[in-house]
Amino acid sequence: MSNMYSDEGWAPEGVPVCDLRKLEGTCCYCEAEAEAVIVRTFKDLPLNAVHWIDGGDYHYLSDIWMRRLDQETRMILFDNHADDQEPAFGGGILSCGSWVAHSRRNNPLLVPDSDNIYLSIDLDYLSTDYARTNWNQGSATLQMLLDQVEEAIRGKNLVAVDICGGISSAQGGKAEDFSINRRTRDILLDYFKAI
Repeated sequence: MSNMYSDEGWAPEGVPVCDLRKLEGTCCYCEAEAEAVIVRTFKDLPLNAVHWIDGGDYHYLSDIWMRRLDQETRMILFDNHADDQEPAFGGGILSCGSWVAHSRRNNPLLVPDSDNIYLSIDLDYLSTDYARTNWNQGSATLQMLLDQVEEAIRGKNLVAVDICGGISSAQGGKAEDFSINRRTRDILLDYFKAI
């Protein structure tokens, strides 16, 4: 969606890439025409996977992935922001700040209690020692996040995971930021590959 992964130099081998950087109407708010293109782009990709969905400005992509659920599922969100506001411009437009409310309102398969789990992680949940993003950040360590994930999925069916968050050069990202983010992404990638 942006140049963030290119700026970071993070491109793990064997991970398919959907390059939507030229798609307009996607930053923070997702216009209807862009949403239709994204839905078509995702339709043949597996839901049961780890989806790396760019920076927090595009966290609304979680909603689009969860539309593919075919069974009642509980979403567990690790984010420094609730992302459940009503959109600033009204009309139900999908945004990085409203996608949780949108999903809960429009997806009947999202339920508050289920053994099926969809994990959504925004790296802004972590302190700046473990991730650098373009949003204000929380105080969790990477180990705290991994422990909380482990507790959340123990004995459950992990349906899918999405991970967003980071910072691009255009947003002020520097080499140190990119290095920290690459290291954290690699640890998360190895963790989820193992399970």
